[in-house]
Amino acid sequence: MYFIKPTDPHPITPATAVMLGLLCLVWLLTGLVGHDPWKPEDAYSFGIVYSMLQSGHYLVPTLAGEPFMSNPPLYYWTAALFAKILSPLLSLHDGARLASGFYGALTLLFLGLTGRKLYGEHRGWAAVIILIGSLGMLVRAHQIITDMALLSGIAMMLYGYSHSQVRAVRAGFWIGTGTGIGFMAKGFIAPVALILIAVLLPALFRNWRKRNYVLSIAIAALFALPWLSIWPYLLHQDSAKLFHEWVWSHNIGNWLDYAKTGPGTDALYYLKNLPWLAWPALPLAAWAVWRERKHLTQRDDMQLPLVSFLVLFVILSLVPSIKEVYALPMLLPIALLATASLSMLKRGAANALDWFGLMTFALIVLLLWWGWAGLLLDNHAKITLWLKDYQPGFEPVFQVTPFIIAILSTLVWLLVVWRVGRSMRRAVFNWASGITLIWILAMTLWLPWLDSGKSYRGMVASLKQSLPAEYNCIARNTELGDSQRAMLHYFGDIITRRDPARYCDLRLIQGTKTSKPLMDASLYDKIWEGSRKTDKNEQYRLYRAIKK
Repeated sequence: MYFIKPTDPHPITPATAVMLGLLCLVWLLTGLVGHDPWKPEDAYSFGIVYSMLQSGHYLVPTLAGEPFMSNPPLYYWTAALFAKILSPLLSLHDGARLASGFYGALTLLFLGLTGRKLYGEHRGWAAVIILIGSLGMLVRAHQIITDMALLSGIAMMLYGYSHSQVRAVRAGFWIGTGTGIGFMAKGFIAPVALILIAVLLPALFRNWRKRNYVLSIAIAALFALPWLSIWPYLLHQDSAKLFHEWVWSHNIGNWLDYAKTGPGTDALYYLKNLPWLAWPALPLAAWAVWRERKHLTQRDDMQLPLVSFLVLFVILSLVPSIKEVYALPMLLPIALLATASLSMLKRGAANALDWFGLMTFALIVLLLWWGWAGLLLDNHAKITLWLKDYQPGFEPVFQVTPFIIAILSTLVWLLVVWRVGRSMRRAVFNWASGITLIWILAMTLWLPWLDSGKSYRGMVASLKQSLPAEYNCIARNTELGDSQRAMLHYFGDIITRRDPARYCDLRLIQGTKTSKPLMDASLYDKIWEGSRKTDKNEQYRLYRAIKK
């Protein structure tokens, strides 16, 4: 039997719906355009998109002329399409970054639909607002990363599962489609999640042991099949070697090699980092589960997100590569569980979170405005000197449009938090609006300062000017990363290659600022040295072979 959803004492009015929609739209679009690709994921992911656009070959992802088989190409296809359609209105990297806005919008849509299905007509908004307020989403949702497509796929899966006890065809379509999109974005994570969730829900809770549920999973498999088979088949037909590299080296074989050694300390990474990545959703979700721990067998609306979270947590913790960006899928079920807590949250707790958020964001906003004004006026305060030292060579310039956007956003935020009435939704809405304001200020007032240190544009331009008029090729050392290779290709049309036979007459070496010369001075002359302005670790040196 389904849990009877409580009636929302504060239904969404049209005016409130418009305000929530605008908040989501502003959060989605802010920061997608106006800056160069930043290291690491933003840079190398765009490098793959740029290689597709330059070569016209879309089946095999390549980076600066070499196959890059870590992930299937769905996200790269989408980013390339956006970049091509919007050029020359937007630069290629800005157009490509809009793909993350597209997948972010899909994620919010299906998460909202899932929240509405699980918790009632006026609860979909809460799941969305809680997600965009999560700290882990802020930067990553605005980068060129394949994880955004995976996130959309998982959101569709959850929406499909929410219908699986009643509407088999609808559930099967969205579960299968979401699984397929997730597979074509990041590989086997989504299919494994589909299988484990499908098995564990009926194994743990009898409410899911229904004919419609089994039929939903069967239909999902049919809808997922084309996604899971067409691109791998075409890849195998094109190159059996690259197919084997993708399946084995980057997926199954890589995981089996990792499994043989057993989980290391990295397996606890998400356990230690989720508290801040999922703040403030995680404590709300934990409270909901604890509050209903004795009634979980009757709470279909909590069983799905709880099982989904546990499955994703185990899968993502037991893989060879662990990074904070890979935690994004776990934020979806956490946001749903946090939504369940709103009907249980006591007013005192909600008000405490609300005041904590208001005071925190008010302080950060003041610091951002003060720091920006100090840079512009060169007031020689300690923080100004530190900011100038951190970005040496940066000269602030007053820009009218970003200033107007920043001041209007700040005034609107003050008005909104002043006028929003007291209710259980106030804390999460004010938190999300505060997060959005901080992001707006960072992407308007502070964007030139940030871009000055994070962009490779100036470094690559300097390197390109130092290249001799004639050379056969540029070799690289193993330390030169994917992000650097991508930006060398994009900004300078510079392709580096592996050269164990030392055939190339130029060699680009990545080291540190304190490292000694890495090439034999009797064989090579150093003709250039440089780095990004603020990078205290990476130093690049270009050597030319001495002709004898």
